[in-house]
Amino acid sequence: MEIAETSQSTMQAAPSLETKPVNENNFDHVRKLPGNLEKLNEISANFYWCWRPEGIALFRDLDPDLWDRCEQNPRVMLKTISGLRLWQRSADNRYVARVDGFYDEFCRYMAESSERATPPAIAYFCAEYGVHNSLPNYSGGLGILAGDHLKSASDLNVPLMAIGLLYRFGYFRQQISHEGWQKESYNDIFESELALTPVVDDAGERVIVSVKIRGRAVFAQAWLARVGRISLYLLDTNLGRNSEVDRLITGHLYGGDTETRIVQEKVLGMGGVRLLRKLGIDPAVYHLNEGHAAFSTLELSKEFLEAHPDSTFADAVEAVREKCVFTTHTPVAAGNDVFPTTTLSECFSSEFIGSLKLTQNEFLALGRADLSDNTEGFGMSPLAIRMCRSANGVSEKHGEVSRQLWLKMFPDLSDSGAVPITSVTNGVHAPTWIAPIFQDLYAGHIGIDWSSLVRDPAAWAAAVEGLSDGDIWNAHRSLKSLLIAFIRERTKTKDTGSKDTINEHEDTRQLFSPDVLTIGFARRVAAYKRWDLLFTDIERLLKMVDDAERPVQFVFAGKAHPQDNTAKTILQKLMSINHDSNWQRRAVFIEDYDQEIARYLVQGVDVWMNVPRRPMEASGTSGMKAAMNGVLNFSVLDGWWIEGYNEVNGFAIGGLDADDDDAIMDAADAEALYQTLEKEIIPTYYDIGDNGVPTEWIARMRDSLATLTPQFSSDRMVADYLSNIYNMT
Repeated sequence: MEIAETSQSTMQAAPSLETKPVNENNFDHVRKLPGNLEKLNEISANFYWCWRPEGIALFRDLDPDLWDRCEQNPRVMLKTISGLRLWQRSADNRYVARVDGFYDEFCRYMAESSERATPPAIAYFCAEYGVHNSLPNYSGGLGILAGDHLKSASDLNVPLMAIGLLYRFGYFRQQISHEGWQKESYNDIFESELALTPVVDDAGERVIVSVKIRGRAVFAQAWLARVGRISLYLLDTNLGRNSEVDRLITGHLYGGDTETRIVQEKVLGMGGVRLLRKLGIDPAVYHLNEGHAAFSTLELSKEFLEAHPDSTFADAVEAVREKCVFTTHTPVAAGNDVFPTTTLSECFSSEFIGSLKLTQNEFLALGRADLSDNTEGFGMSPLAIRMCRSANGVSEKHGEVSRQLWLKMFPDLSDSGAVPITSVTNGVHAPTWIAPIFQDLYAGHIGIDWSSLVRDPAAWAAAVEGLSDGDIWNAHRSLKSLLIAFIRERTKTKDTGSKDTINEHEDTRQLFSPDVLTIGFARRVAAYKRWDLLFTDIERLLKMVDDAERPVQFVFAGKAHPQDNTAKTILQKLMSINHDSNWQRRAVFIEDYDQEIARYLVQGVDVWMNVPRRPMEASGTSGMKAAMNGVLNFSVLDGWWIEGYNEVNGFAIGGLDADDDDAIMDAADAEALYQTLEKEIIPTYYDIGDNGVPTEWIARMRDSLATLTPQFSSDRMVADYLSNIYNMT
């Protein structure tokens, strides 16, 4: 995963910090609801509702139009919904019974956590969390993965808590102009209503931590998000006692210049440890999910040396390593945070370095992969690898790539296979990503506790075999029709400008057809993602799109980095391909890709396409979500798909070999992409049997549901962390 940076010039377009001082907004939604609906306030305060279809339906059914206008934020909805609508629902006994039933289920779920009554043994650190789009504290895959990790930890009743940052302006919102050019804007989350509460001490005072930055103390307050049974603490420097520049430390996710990134990561890592101490928590395991949190190991070392004044830094390292584990998500050196040593030195005082009993050079060496190179920058991944007892990649292939990447850190080893980096393949949270219609299908055939069966691959496969072709196909067709309705709604506009583009239409009634093979491609726009591979041979592509008997249609979504004009140009070209073909009515681009859009896409398309340049896909999780909905993956063999593909449950593009010459590899993969579409995917999809359905296609869907759902569930992932990384089974 590559980390995007937002430039200082982009940040200046954000709203002024003076619009609403943070200490005047506690997100204390207190609207008085009709008595028999008061439970909705408590339900909305914990994100448990967001992975239960019946929880989502409670809020959506209050007012479906308002639900979408509020961007699926129940706190905003309860604050703005009309009194008439509330009293109409209050008088609906069936709706009230649903509220009562869900509340009782939620209370039973939470009671199991109380019965456990053990302090958190694991502290999970991450720079972003994608729990739900109503908490816009994520940019992409890393955040979604972290959110799914917390949800599975909650379901499995794991004694885990999480630490992160709360970004006032979050990540950018994307708009596509009439000319197809991406524009960015930022929203102030403190002008919304979030499911957060201030963290206070026994005296009712806000819990504040401080970190020395730029020669002065910077203060951060803590907010609590409840993710089922898991507590997620988010630090925020937007306090009146801080200077304006310090208040902006947590202004933007991955925002600002290099110095801003360093001080953000100081607040996350060092401030996060100090918050734990304020809360009276001393976990057995500190999980650093990506290198952004690696400064936590320096704070832990400082603590150790203060408690053991006769010890050396080497003694501190030994003690810290016993507690810390590190997960890397980046398969290339350039994707890791590496800071210029001069900038880093300006952010760490000589006093702090001295407290570690290190010289300046010894301190800088902690972040160098090659200790013989004094000019090398300070890398957060080398720091984490040195300071943690275990390091792991996020797929088997990524573990192999990471061992090769960091071999230079172990000069005594001649073989990368001996490098102490393992792997735990990523997973996704099945109840979050499996469509309600499939969940209902499973509940009817397997039982309401179907999600627990996902943890038993053999039992799950046997249960899926019991579903009929009609069950699977009818569920998929319903989801596909829902996706098309969503596409028509999201791309319809009264003003489309003078140029036809696939992100906007005046009339969408004839846009897309449920009978046409639909391919989804949604991911960040970056060079290694190869958005333009599909367009290598436009005539060949449009021949498939225009085929009268067996046409293909495409839905795209994704964001380009605000300063990456090359990526924006790729998007612009995509928007206006060949006006003489059917492209403009058989291809769409959905702007501002987020979790809600992702759900429609991964649940409703027929095929999920992924074409990264090997071996640069650390894992990839969007395809896992699609697979859990019977959508067939069509992917380069990289990341998770190497482990998942069995020649039946999807399609592969090319083989496992990678060429050092990118142009040669791109050409070969483009040819493999076209051939697989023409020779395998299109003929199989349109091969309709006597029973009126594509029997072989459904067999592949069944195999995808049976094999990939348990293998790539985040329940399996968290269980692997517990046994192989946390050592807590």
